[in-house]
Amino acid sequence: MKFKLEIWRQQNGQDTGAFVTHEVDDVSPDTSFLEMLDILNENLTQTGGEPIAFDSDCREGICGMCSLVINGEAHGPKRATTTCQLYMRHFPDGASITVEPWRSGAFPVVRDLAVDRSAFDRIMRAGGYVTVHSGPKPDPNDVPVNPEISEKALDASTCIGCGACVAACPNGAAMLYTAAKVSHLSLLPQGQPERYERVQKMVNQMEKEGFGSCRNYGECEAQCPKSISIDFIGHMNRELLRATVVEPDDLRGDMKTQ
Repeated sequence: MKFKLEIWRQQNGQDTGAFVTHEVDDVSPDTSFLEMLDILNENLTQTGGEPIAFDSDCREGICGMCSLVINGEAHGPKRATTTCQLYMRHFPDGASITVEPWRSGAFPVVRDLAVDRSAFDRIMRAGGYVTVHSGPKPDPNDVPVNPEISEKALDASTCIGCGACVAACPNGAAMLYTAAKVSHLSLLPQGQPERYERVQKMVNQMEKEGFGSCRNYGECEAQCPKSISIDFIGHMNRELLRATVVEPDDLRGDMKTQ
């Protein structure tokens, strides 16, 4: 297979950047998108060119590092798929493919296709933790959890923090990411001590980072590689409302989702 690639090249965060045309051929249909970029970089290196900078780590759809906008879609045209799990057979032979980094003021470009997503790390540090003591731990079965709540918490926990929700949102909102992290911890018994403090701190940090506001476009859910539902945004908003207008001590330990 042969492809014409229009790839965003940017030397650093201060550079204006531009699309540069690259071509790659003799690519196996079973080659992943990142492996195709590896092949292109090897060709560029051998011909004295500058390799393309992009992020990757596990290449198993778990780490969330492979942040690329492909033909205008975060992670590419295949739904519920990370870039590293996108294969070249998903594109027609001879196709022209546009590749660019996440577009968000909160995710500044470091170089080429690599962006700085440390804003997510700061949101997590603001409240994404649970209180534990250093003494003996109870048996897990001693803490009953409603199966429906457990399943919902697990659904939220599948968020890999890739940032596709931000890249897909017309407003550049990080509500789906923050909501998934808040919901995951607030639904389980271990997350109750910081439940209301957590949602306030994480939402405040999200706003400080300069992310846009949610307008319920739903693009975040559509582009999320883990298909996380925007229902979690509603859950987070309810948590924030409780924490803001009701005395937290009166609600501590409340395990219901409304």
